[in-house]
Amino acid sequence: MSVINHQVDASLVKQLGRVGVLYGGQSSEREISLQSGQAVADALQAAGVEYVMLDTGKSAIVDIQAAGIDRAFIALHGPGGEDGRIQAVLEYLQIPYTGSDVQSSALAMDKLRSKQLWRGVNLSTPDFELLSEKSDWQTVLNRLGGDLMVKPAHEGSSIGMARVSSADDLAAAYRNAAQYDKSVLAEKLIIGAEYTVAVLDGKVLPPIRLETDHRFYDFDAKYLANDTRYLIPCGLSEAKETELKNLVLQAFNAIGCRGWARLDVMADQQQNFYLLEVNTVPGMTSHSLVPMAAKADGLSFDELVLTILKATL
Repeated sequence: MSVINHQVDASLVKQLGRVGVLYGGQSSEREISLQSGQAVADALQAAGVEYVMLDTGKSAIVDIQAAGIDRAFIALHGPGGEDGRIQAVLEYLQIPYTGSDVQSSALAMDKLRSKQLWRGVNLSTPDFELLSEKSDWQTVLNRLGGDLMVKPAHEGSSIGMARVSSADDLAAAYRNAAQYDKSVLAEKLIIGAEYTVAVLDGKVLPPIRLETDHRFYDFDAKYLANDTRYLIPCGLSEAKETELKNLVLQAFNAIGCRGWARLDVMADQQQNFYLLEVNTVPGMTSHSLVPMAAKADGLSFDELVLTILKATL
């Protein structure tokens, strides 16, 4: 049996050729991307796959061309890596790459447009409003139910996000978020359980329920805190878990995602689900959620990396 596995691995290694791990970048999520890229590289090394690490900066096109790669594993988070730009570079260079294409990456990165699209195909997402300096803070607060999340439209990792319940706090949260993005959303806060659900190669992995003592699942709860709780199984009935998985797959397909992604969903007190956002290049760090869901489904980290890469063949 082990001989057969070895032969399959050897043939896959040959097919994959030289893999460029694109990581780092220049977004505010650079530090997380450095960790993700290193973890992916370690997995490729363990599998015997030839790879080169490319910390993409202003000379990304020249660096990628010079590296002579056969395909790219994108481990870049945030603007520049997750929004279609690096995908467009790779398309132009005719290099296969992991994850979603140019259009779906750009759509998924834009929380406003992805929510508008989901609304258009009757998928549930919390009520929202685009903010500006001229917004009437109290009116926005009243219209969206008095308890809101403020978020930059094109950031990830909860960067620039805040939970607010007063007009003054809303104004301050807008100004803070506007430092990261000219497009800032206010979204009705859904009070209830938070779930994150990964899609891998057409299959929905076991949902994870997130529990934190923070006011919401912020950057600290995601990457630094040791008291964040990740529940797998997630505690839903079989029927509700199936409903959640179906919603996630519809949302993934509506955006046009491919390969892999992770979607964040809230449930209210009546267990109605609401889509928050889709991450087309999810984290691959020691705290990351897709590796956790894959493990619950019987896939090791190394197998997860290879499964993501195999979709580029």
